[in-house]
Formats: sequence, C-alpha cells, structure tokens
Amino acid sequence: MLSLLVLMGLSSLTLFAGSPRTEKFKVGGNCDMCKTRIEKAAKSVDGVSAADWNKETKMIELTFNPDKTELEKVHEAIAMAAHDTEIISATDEAYANLPSCCKYKRINKQTAHAH
Repeated sequence: MLSLLVLMGLSSLTLFAGSPRTEKFKVGGNCDMCKTRIEKAAKSVDGVSAADWNKETKMIELTFNPDKTELEKVHEAIAMAAHDTEIISATDEAYANLPSCCKYKRINKQTAHAH
C-alpha cells in the first residue's frame, strides 16, 4: 500500500514537472461571445491550463506549461478563431465571418473596420 502511494506521488510530480508560466497580451474582441471564443481557442492548445480574457482591457491572461507549448502557438490558435493578437492577425475572411457584435477594431490593421 505504501509503495502504491509513493508511486502515485511520483507520477503527480512528473505531471507538474514543467513550472507553469503566466503571460498577458492584447487580443481584439468586444463581447461575451468573443470572450468564450478567445478562451476556448487558447485552451485548445496543449499545455495551456487557464485563459481569461477581459473585454474591458482586451487583455488575456494565460497560464501554460512552456515545456509543452510556445506562446506563439497560443497566438496562432486565437488568430485562427478570428481574433487579432499583438503579434498575429486573424485572416480578413475569418474576421468577416464573425457575428456583427464581435467585429472589433482590428489591432494590426491600418484601416479600422466598422462595428
């Protein structure tokens, strides 16, 4: 029984071997539907354990394991979900397919889009 507990303890240490890292960056969006879409995209990346996007500040706070993923992969996933980040823009086609309430002011575009 004791060896089983020790074995379980060691396996949980292995699970948390990579120390989690927290990062914040700007993501374009407007409403609660955007929040859901942005957070879902971020959490879809293997290694991301938490994502919280604030619609007032337009900032996302991520907790992820840098041994499992790179921050750029999270930016890519969010951009694929039609939301611009500080470093990667969503495609114009993806942006155009957003519901009208979700059409935010583009972060990396020179021309502003109507809301």
